[in-house]
Amino acid sequence: MLSWLTQSTLGKIFATFFISMLPVVELRGGIPYGVGFGLKPLVAMTAAMLGNLLPIPFILLLLDSIMEFCKKQKGFLGKFANFLEQKAYKNKETIDKYKALGLIILVAVPLPGTGAWTGALVATVLRMERKTAFPCICAGVLIAGVAVTVLSCGVKALI
Repeated sequence: MLSWLTQSTLGKIFATFFISMLPVVELRGGIPYGVGFGLKPLVAMTAAMLGNLLPIPFILLLLDSIMEFCKKQKGFLGKFANFLEQKAYKNKETIDKYKALGLIILVAVPLPGTGAWTGALVATVLRMERKTAFPCICAGVLIAGVAVTVLSCGVKALI
C-alpha cells in the first residue's frame, strides 16, 4: 500500500520531506533516506530542508504557550516540559556569548541533540526574538543540509 513512497519519485520526495519534519530525525535522516532511495542529492537536500523548516514557524509561535501549559500539569507533561526547558538552558551560555551565530551553529551541527527543533526550543526558552531566531535557524538548516548531503554522497553531489 505504501510502496509508492519508495517506488515513485514523487513518493520519495514526499517521504524525504516528511521524515525531515520529525524531531530528532530531521534532515539528518531525510537526506540519507532520499539519496539512498535514488533521489538526486540536490532534490533530496531541498526536500529535506523544506520539510525540516516547515514546523519551525509554528514552534516559534506556539511553543511558549504550550510549555507554560505543560509546566502547570502534574505527571508526565510537567516533567517533560521541565526536561525540555533544562535541555534548552544547557545551550544558554553559547547563545549568550555568540548571539545569533550561536543559534546558527547549534542548528548547523549535524549531531544528535542539535537541529532546527532544538534551535527553536532554545530560541523560545531563552526569549530570542522570532525575527532573529527564524533566519538563524534557516541558515543553520542550510549549512546542515549541505553537510549531510556531502557526508551522504560526497562533494561531487553538489557540483
